[in-house]
This record gives sequence, C-alpha cells and structure tokens, in this order.
Amino acid sequence: MSNLKAAINLAHSPGYTALAFSRDGAFCYTGGDDCIVRLWKTDQGEDQEPPTAIEAGESIMTLAASNNVWFSGSKDSDVRQYKVGDPDMEAVVTSSAAACIRCVSVDPAGKRIAVSSDEATIKVIDIEDTVNMSVLHGHNNVVRKVTWEPSGSFLTSCCADGKVIVWDLTQQEPRQAKLIDGIIPAIKDKDSRDFAHDCSALWHPSGQYFVVASRTHEILTIARDSWTKASAFSNSSSTGPIYALALSPNGVYLASSTNKDVHVWSTQTRRLLFTFPNASTEFVTQIAFSPTKNLLAWTDFAGSLHRWSDPIPSSSPSPVASISTSALTRPVRRGPTPTLFDDEAIPHKPDQQEDAAIDGVDDFENDDWILDDIGDGMEDESMLKGMTEMLSVTKAQPAFQPGSTPMENRKRYLAYNLIGVIEVTDQDTHHIVNVEFHDRSARKAYHFTDHFRYGLAALGERPRGAVFACQPENEHPAHVVYKPYGNWATQGEWTYELGDKARVLGVAAGGPTPSKSMRILTDGDMQGNGNVVVATSENELTFLSGTGIERCSVALDGDFVSMVAGPEWVFVVQRDGSTTMDGSQNLVGTLYDFEDLCVLQNRKLPIRKGQTLKWIGISEEGAPAVYDSKGVVYLMPRFRIPLRGTWIRILDTEKLERKQGKDESYWPVGLGEDAFMCLILKGRQEHPSFPRPLIQELPIRLPFRGKDPKDAPLEEQQVFARESMHLQMTRDALGDEDIPDEILQRELALDKELVQLIQTACKNDKLPRVLELTLLLHHTSSFDMAMKVAAFYRLVGLQEKIQALKDDRIARGRPQKRDWTRDYDPMLPTRLPPADIPRGGEPKVFQNFGPPVPVHRPGLARATPSLPPPPKDDVWNEDYAVTAAVPGESKRKRADDDSIAYGDAEQPDSIKRRVVEDDEYALPLPSKPSAHTNPFAKKPGGAADGSRNPFGRDHPDNKSLHKSESFFDKAEAAETGKWKGWFVFFPERCTGRHRAMLTVCCLPVGLQVW
Repeated sequence: MSNLKAAINLAHSPGYTALAFSRDGAFCYTGGDDCIVRLWKTDQGEDQEPPTAIEAGESIMTLAASNNVWFSGSKDSDVRQYKVGDPDMEAVVTSSAAACIRCVSVDPAGKRIAVSSDEATIKVIDIEDTVNMSVLHGHNNVVRKVTWEPSGSFLTSCCADGKVIVWDLTQQEPRQAKLIDGIIPAIKDKDSRDFAHDCSALWHPSGQYFVVASRTHEILTIARDSWTKASAFSNSSSTGPIYALALSPNGVYLASSTNKDVHVWSTQTRRLLFTFPNASTEFVTQIAFSPTKNLLAWTDFAGSLHRWSDPIPSSSPSPVASISTSALTRPVRRGPTPTLFDDEAIPHKPDQQEDAAIDGVDDFENDDWILDDIGDGMEDESMLKGMTEMLSVTKAQPAFQPGSTPMENRKRYLAYNLIGVIEVTDQDTHHIVNVEFHDRSARKAYHFTDHFRYGLAALGERPRGAVFACQPENEHPAHVVYKPYGNWATQGEWTYELGDKARVLGVAAGGPTPSKSMRILTDGDMQGNGNVVVATSENELTFLSGTGIERCSVALDGDFVSMVAGPEWVFVVQRDGSTTMDGSQNLVGTLYDFEDLCVLQNRKLPIRKGQTLKWIGISEEGAPAVYDSKGVVYLMPRFRIPLRGTWIRILDTEKLERKQGKDESYWPVGLGEDAFMCLILKGRQEHPSFPRPLIQELPIRLPFRGKDPKDAPLEEQQVFARESMHLQMTRDALGDEDIPDEILQRELALDKELVQLIQTACKNDKLPRVLELTLLLHHTSSFDMAMKVAAFYRLVGLQEKIQALKDDRIARGRPQKRDWTRDYDPMLPTRLPPADIPRGGEPKVFQNFGPPVPVHRPGLARATPSLPPPPKDDVWNEDYAVTAAVPGESKRKRADDDSIAYGDAEQPDSIKRRVVEDDEYALPLPSKPSAHTNPFAKKPGGAADGSRNPFGRDHPDNKSLHKSESFFDKAEAAETGKWKGWFVFFPERCTGRHRAMLTVCCLPVGLQVW
C-alpha cells in the first residue's frame, strides 16, 4: 500500500505556481507570483531553507531543466538560464516584446528548448548557440503549453483556442504534421482560473501516443499513426475538470489531479490504482514525477509545494526503472465484434473511428436512443446529390479594410502599408491607438486613447493625417474622425457623422504627395489637403475634402468589398450582383478620379474561381494592384488610358524559388517597381502577429512560360518586360510635357537589353524576330548598334533592312502620345480606296511597290514674266525684233542664225495702236475647226512656193528652235544652279497675244521669257 503522507512547504504567495525537477532528481524548482524561484533539495525535509533566484521582474510562469542548466520564464517577457542548483543567472536566452512567457520545454536530448508566449508563435532555440533559432507559425492565439516527443522529432503545442498542432522537426524547415481541433477546452480569458489548468499533451516514452485532458473532463490517448482517439482513462472516483497530468519516467504510471485529489493510473490497463485524497486546499497547477526517485510532487494555486514520497508501493513496478518498449501495452480501440451470421470478422480501420471520439463521447452512450429500423431506405441518393449541388452556393466575401487584421490577444493592426502602421491594444474599457511611420524623419509617431473603439482606419500621403471610423452604438451614430500627423494651426481634427443606423464599411485617404517642408510648396501642396472617401451601408461612396468638406455621394452598383486611395484616384472593389455557383466572387474594380469624380476604369477583377480577394493597393507609379488567395499579384499599368486598362499578372508567389519546400505564405504591404513588399507568414498563419515583423522584399518575376535557352536568357526577358511596363506608365503620366533626361537614360539602358536580345536572335538565325526587336528600339543610335550586330554575323540583307527602319524612324520621328480623346468617336468600318485614286499617307517600308514620288525640280518650273506689263498706250508700229542676252551681259543684236521666225512677218500698215486688254497674258483658246475642212490639207494655188504653209518640210524659214546642248544637260545644270541659258526679251510694243504664243514656243527648249 502506498504512503499517504506528503511534505508540504509554503513556497510562494497565492497564485499560479510552476514546478520542475532537475534531470538528476536532486533539485525541485518552484516559482510563483512573488517573482522568485526556490531551489528545493529533494533529499531534505520540510524544514529546509532553499536558495532563491530573484532576477525576474514579474511572476514566474514556467520552469524547465536540462542536463546542466535550468530555465525560468516570467511575465516580464524574458527566459533566463541558470546552472544546475545555482540561483545566479547566467544569461537571458530569449525575450518576447511585451508578451508573457507561457511555457519553456527542453527536448529529451537537452540541446534545444521550445518557448511559447502570448505572441502566438513558438521559438525553437539551440541551447549552445541561441542565435540558431526557428520560429513556428500556425496558431492564432496564445500557445499555453509545448511538449516534446521522446525522440525529439515532434513537438506538440496546445493553444488557447482549443487547437493542438503536432510539428514535424525532422526537416530543415519545421512543418505541421497534424492539426487536431476540439480536444482540449478553448479558454481565451487569460485571467480566469481555467486558463491556469495544465493542458499539456504528454508523450508516452514509447512515442506511440500522447495523453491529454479533454474538454469533456476525460483523459484521452491520441494514437500517432492516425492522430485520433485510441482509448480513455475513466473512473467514477475521478470526475470534474482535470487540472494537471504527469507521466512516470518509464511510462508505466499516469498521475492526474481532479477535485483537489491526486490519482495514479496504470497506462497499460487504464485503471485507477491509487488516490491521495484532499491533496491540497486549492486546485493543483502542476504535477511531476521525480526522474530518479519514487517521488511525486505538485504545486497548487495557494503557492504550496507538496511532495508525496513512495506513491507507488514496493509490490508494484517501479516508476523509474527502465522497461523495454515491447513490454509496454499500446492502447488500441476495440474493433467490432463479429455476429453469428458474419462469415469473417470485419477488419478495423482507423478512418472508421467516430468523429465523436475526438470529443470524448462514445456512440450510443445514452440509453434513451431508438434505432431507425427503416434506415436510409426512404432517401433517394440521386435526389440528395442534386440537392447538395444546388445548395453549394459560394459564400460571398465580406467587406474588408486593406492592411487590417482581426483582434487577437487583445491586439490588432488597423492599417499596415508602406507609409506606416496603426496598432490597437484593447484595455477592456478603452483602446490605445499607436500610429508609427517607417520614415520617422518625415513624420512623428503619436498615440491616443480611443473610447469609441475605432474598427477602421487608413493612412495616406494626403491628407496629412490618419482617418478613423467607428460603428454606431446605442445612441451614438457612426462617425469618421480625421487626426493630423502633427500639430499645425492650418490643419486640425474634424469629425463627420453619418445618419441613423448607417454603418461604415470602409475608409480611404489619398491625394498628391506633399513636400517635406511647408515653406517649400510643390504642385501637390497647391492642390489642397487631399481627399477622404467613406463607404457606407447605404450603398454609396461619400467624398470629403481633406478639411472635412462634403463634396458628394456616389451610388455604388453592387455590394462594397474594399477600397484604397492613390494620389489622383480611389480604387473601389464591389460585387457585380451575386456570387456564382461555380465558385466565382464576381468582383469588379472601379477607378474614380478625384478631380471630377468620373469613372476612369471599370474592369472585372481577375480572381479565379474558388479564390478570394486578399489585398488591394497601389504601386509606386500609382497603378492599382490586387492580390488573391492563390498568391498571384495583378497590376493595371495603363490605368491612365480611359476605359482601356487591363490586368497583367506580374507575380505568382507559389512559383518562387524561396517557397519550394517551405510552408509559408505572404501578407502584402505594398508594391514597388521591382519588388513585392510583404510580411512572411509561417505555416497556417493568416495574419501578422506581434511584435511587428519586418517587411521583406520579393523580386517581381513575370510568370513567363518560355524555357528555351535559344530564344533568350529568361532574366533578360524579365528585365525588358518589366522596364518596358514601367516606362509606359511613366510616359503616360507625362502628358504633353517633354521627356526628362532620367527617362532617356532608362530608355538607353533598355535599348542595351534589346541589342542583347537582337544578338541572341541573330545567333540563332531568327531574322524576323530581329526586325521585331529593332522596331522596339527608342533611339536612332541604337539602330547603329543593331546594324553592327547584323554586320558581325554577315547578314547584309538584314543590315539593309535595319538601315531602312532607321531612315523611317528619322523621317517619322518617335511616336508621340496618342490622343485618346478620339477613342470616343465611332469606329468606322475599314474601306479600301478606289483603284484610280492614289492612297494617302506616307509609304510603308518594305510595303510600297508603286511608282516613286515625283521629284521637285526648280529649274524646270513653268516660266512666268518678271517684267511689268507694258502701259496701255504702247503701240505696235513695226516689226518686233527678238533679242537674246546672256545674264550678266549687255543687250546685243541676235545673229541671223539665231533669229526666230514667227508666222507671217508682215503686218498691215493700217494698224497704228492696240489697246492692251486685261486678259492679254492668258493663253488664247483654240478655235474650233470646221467639221468639213482639213487645216493641214494641201491648198490649191499655194503649193508651189509653200508660202501658205509655214510648217512645210522644205520651207526656207523652218529652222531649229534649240541650241546644240541636249535637254538633259540643261535640266541637270538647272538643278545644280550652274545653268546659263538664253532669255527671250519681248519688244515694248509686243501685245499679250503674241507674248503668249511666243511663250508656248519657248518653253519646250528651256528658254526663259522676259
């Protein structure tokens, strides 16, 4: 029979009291609310005065021992290390910022410790090298207890939300092996007494199962092979909540505490063996077997230490003697008993175990049940299947604020972006709001007490402050509050109240980027104090100025989901109708311009079926971006082109190299030009925890599928595609302004990348691709580099084509920004011009096969008189003389051989004077010949002398009208400006009719008429 006497020492003040044995069993460590740790010697009695460790600043919450050292964890967020039996501290192993240390557990080998705290994370630290540390993410609440599997391969953690996670530590990156929910009770109030109950999952030395106290006040064994309930410890003497559990060093006995009693069970038979009645006046906080002696110790909430010597009688197996694993009985659920008419026993399968077993409830434990003798015979399987498909409607995604997290451990983030962070701490009666910024040189952090419990907030460049919103409560309506970043006289705090029963669904703040100094005004400073947008439950967007002036309310087309504001616009996501049965959220993104509140873009979001929207934001260039639950980032680069924007997939986080073999996810913060800023979440963690993690940068990798190395190096394609996209956004923002030197330098760098791609295409003999890449070059000097590449590979024809493209670029110039206002004109169908009408426009290179464009020749222009017309009183009184003069020389008499005969030289004497008419310089219209006469026919009586036909072949006056020089020599001389031709001067009495006729005769031979 066991001894029922225990040594009792009042170790600490009333409150939670921790307990641990040293590995050699010589010391028993206790710690309590008095912030001290006492080192009790197990071989001494009640009258000893133990040494104390007093370094802790707050209550001791956990104790653990290794081979040569022991550890303590307290509410002051520190884990301290001491030598065995020594109260003097050696070092602080780790600390958690403003978070209570809940549990410290040492692995069986004594080389690592697992530390849990209020941060909802678990740290696995190497004792010899404390820098070597792994952080386990997966819980969403306080991790109350952590325990090791005997081999050190698995770690079990128990959370305040009732979840138990088994961690696999065999690989380099720890991962979750199993998540078990619904076993232990969920207790979130850290100040309650139930939270002080020991919920540890104790591993049996065999490593085949662990023991845990269930929420139904049972002791369950969870098998390792199936992670389900295998058996239970039960007895009528042990009822009520289970306060603490402990396994003997060899795993033969299990000790438990219930209703101020301490019980000892057999792990082989799961029967109650011994009981220590009225073990304490308060409930037991921790219980433990000595590793080397037949000794059982426990501490209670009164701060007392109880040591029960020889709890196991000598007639029973020793609790410390080593026993082979084969001698240990593994608890297995009993399989179904075969009936009389069964041919063979039905094999038992682990997956056939009831779900109720996890809850500690066996099937048919109530005697008041009645069997359904009809069973499922009245149900039609096809009908049930159809009903299941009809009821599988996609759940609509609720509205959310970008950068916010839910309240966990009385803390949450209201906003988290590239500007700063808004943190909230719940103090029961009020909230403490802390606003901090990444760039502390531009803005100063501040905090304030919140009595309205603001649930929404936004940080923006403009207005220069944060916007907070709260929901209606009792008689207080919902309102929006603007709080400035600093104290300025021109900007103060203002409040905007909503109507009765109206709720705030989202807030956003945006505007032009301000200058850092108020004495230097930029363009953004001259554009007001920014804008504030409020989304309400009345299906509208309320636009306010940065000083609180209400501008207007814009109606929404569907249910509001989220929104974010940029410098010039606000991006609003709403649901177009309802969700679809195939899993689509049916979300639409709308871009509203702040200036005139018109719609700039309206596009459906590229969220795939079965996925949800996780984040929306803006890039450094101001482009809207979205991030879905699959880990894909989308960007709309050409958002400035009205109603022409498209979503481009720029990053798939599932295909990142760093994620291969890791169980991690990413929480977006912002989007840069070449990097995706985010917080890395481990395991099943969905939101960032406290303390605030550091922002990580992931490189932007466009999801290209081409892997042929002959095409081009993938990295060069990535650089070219990304840089082209950003240059397009930058050029779209310029408008009609001149291109700055910075963009020109970036274009030159991009041309270098293009020339490298051209070289790769020439090397692989892909000439069409070379021409395609050449058309993408920005500067004409880059064309020369492309021609040198073609010449290096002796591609003469390609070199000529590149030269033609260069000439075309020089002739046309660089393509200017398109006038997108013309896009609102009707799009006419394409029509080809008639065949007899030449097509307008400039000829295209390599596509113009028509006649060449006529060349303008100034030397062959039509002659025009350079002298003023003669006065009207000039008369024709004698035969005119045609004189010739060489430019630069005086007039001289033309030689006989150079004289020109014109018709009949004799003029009637009766004509003394002719009046010059107004149209004397116009060419006379030819008279209509008679239909019955031939002007060139031989006339009777005039054929002998030929006087009647001056154009006759043998006429003596029919002489040559041109010089001996050829026509082409004169034309060439006229174009070069070296021509010295002949000029024909009319006499003063020459009438307009004769001038016109003489001009017609002189033009074909290149004579200038004066």
